[in-house]
Amino acid sequence: MNVDWSWRFDDAGATATCDYPAHALQMIEQLLFTAAGERVMRPDLGSGLLQLPFSPNTPEVAGALRFSIQAAIQQWLADVIEIAELDVSSEDATLTIRLAYTLRATGEQRTDTLVGQVGA
Repeated sequence: MNVDWSWRFDDAGATATCDYPAHALQMIEQLLFTAAGERVMRPDLGSGLLQLPFSPNTPEVAGALRFSIQAAIQQWLADVIEIAELDVSSEDATLTIRLAYTLRATGEQRTDTLVGQVGA
């Protein structure tokens, strides 16, 4: 069973669930948007992304973040996905993360893009 994130009830009053590809994307988002030290039993879980809101949005920061994200995914989600391509780019105050990956359980290839605002 793949519990939907964030946890909620479905229309029948049971715990909401989602399909496997959506669950994998939710795990990626949780990893990216969890700050180091936020999880009590997993203090090293996270990607470093949340340290950037007031950082300058430069290609150098985007490059460093790319390595941080790749390392976090390899550490925490290597049994779920295999990274085919990871691109982190910055333009003005926008940070774009494009992740192409294969779901290990099904072999399905997916590409997801996450876009956010960071410091100018």
